[in-house]
Amino acid sequence: MVQIVEDEFGRTSQPSKSETEIVRRFTFSNLNGVTVQVITYGATITTVNIPDRNGVFADIALGFDNMTGYLTSTNPYFGATIGRVCNRIGQAKFSLNGSEYRLAKNNGENTLHGGFIGFDKFNWSAFIDGDKVIMSHVSDDGYEGYPGTVLTSVTFQLTEDNDFKVSFIATSSKPTPINLTNHSYFNLAGHGAGHQGLYNHFVALNADKYTVTDAASIPTGEIRNVSGTPFDLRVRQNLGKALANLPEVGFDDNYCVAKATEQKLTFVAGVSHEQSGRTMEIYSDQPGVQFYTGNFMPDPDNKIYPSGKTPASTAPNGGKPLNGKGGVQYYKHGGFALETQIYPDAVNHKNFPSVIVNPGDVYKHEVIYRFGVEPIIEIVRQK
Repeated sequence: MVQIVEDEFGRTSQPSKSETEIVRRFTFSNLNGVTVQVITYGATITTVNIPDRNGVFADIALGFDNMTGYLTSTNPYFGATIGRVCNRIGQAKFSLNGSEYRLAKNNGENTLHGGFIGFDKFNWSAFIDGDKVIMSHVSDDGYEGYPGTVLTSVTFQLTEDNDFKVSFIATSSKPTPINLTNHSYFNLAGHGAGHQGLYNHFVALNADKYTVTDAASIPTGEIRNVSGTPFDLRVRQNLGKALANLPEVGFDDNYCVAKATEQKLTFVAGVSHEQSGRTMEIYSDQPGVQFYTGNFMPDPDNKIYPSGKTPASTAPNGGKPLNGKGGVQYYKHGGFALETQIYPDAVNHKNFPSVIVNPGDVYKHEVIYRFGVEPIIEIVRQK
């Protein structure tokens, strides 16, 4: 039987408001001892506590102990629900039905993760429904430049089989782009294991193509086969070696999920940490997944890179470490994210799956994080 306990995590104010309100925390626990915690601020996953092959538990989700951490400007979206449009929109603009919409430029000349005040910056409403927690948020027409009033709900559920399910639903009063995701950072060796722990992971992605990007990480529109490239992760391989083979500082790429079918869950990725035996599989009904290895987290000495290269740190806080849970300091490559999604900048590329939601339509997105200690499935190369 899964239990849910509610308590208070802290207080915050909604954007542009002075009065504060309670940030509620919900703790899920099952008979296996697995616990997951979510808070209403940003509809955020803060804790995922799972056992290794010897029954030793560790929290594998990067995050903060209190609201002070989540409210800092250097919080890299730890565990948050991202919207109205996750990932990047090139040149912070798009055209829809003959009108051009200009968005906030919060990532150079581009928009990232909904703008300066995305869904992650709001304290969501929430209630318990049996073994689920349902959170909701209303985004006003014109907010951050997007048309239409959007009503979004996110449902969180832990099962007795150690699945953690996240389901998104959204509707809009006007045609508008919607592309939601969860931005949890994981490290199966433990949230404080750092890049040394990350490099000992093994990863496999069920993706035979990826979307090519320019120097600003904006898709060019080209969809390229992974075969023969360092981006080919269809066969399970060591993550440290895979990172060393890249021309850049790490993975931050959208993969096109093979045989993805709308409204049908598909195996997306499998990750394991062999020393602990912890594994995670991801299933989703979305056509893409952004694989990100925490490249923009701080690297004060410019030394964190598996190949021995020393690229300049581009961390937004100038290289100062992020002070995470339990006094742990987080650095570059301290965790990985697998953000299921529609392709980034899809609103500007007709050959990408559409992100436009019209009045009367319902945006749906489901993702399952399956935790265990069994060997993960290897992806067979497709001819």
